[in-house]
Amino acid sequence: MRARSVIAVLAGVVLLSPSDISSAEQKLPFPVVTPEQVKWTDRPGFEGVQFANISGDPSKPGIYVIRVKFSPGHMTRPHFHPEDRHVIVISGTWWMGEGDTFDPTKTVPLKAGSYAMHPAKAHHYDGAKDEQVILQIVGYGPSGTTEVRPELGHTGSSLPK
Repeated sequence: MRARSVIAVLAGVVLLSPSDISSAEQKLPFPVVTPEQVKWTDRPGFEGVQFANISGDPSKPGIYVIRVKFSPGHMTRPHFHPEDRHVIVISGTWWMGEGDTFDPTKTVPLKAGSYAMHPAKAHHYDGAKDEQVILQIVGYGPSGTTEVRPELGHTGSSLPK
């Protein structure tokens, strides 16, 4: 009797068509975000920079994942965050600088696939020069951004004058 049960189960597995299996796989409860599903938003004062929340909420305690898109020629001015942030360059060449003085000529290029970690409270500025850049940032909130010189605004040009 037990052998017949095993044979019946195996026969059922063998008879499943690939479409039945793929339908089952599509119903898995894993969160997935494709590039087409990313919802980019503008923030006041961040000219040439857009943001997308991928997972979690940076304003609340817990892990979050966001994306940042820099248009060519746009960088953030010196600022810092209260938490460590792990950054992966998804596309383009990202330019990163350290310190309180905004000087795009002193930034370091990081091409797509690169990783960087911004330590908590470390003053930095970053963005794009001649091409669009997309980053993925992972941190543990609550997050925030504090401008070193808020009177200058959030962003500046990375292009030579």
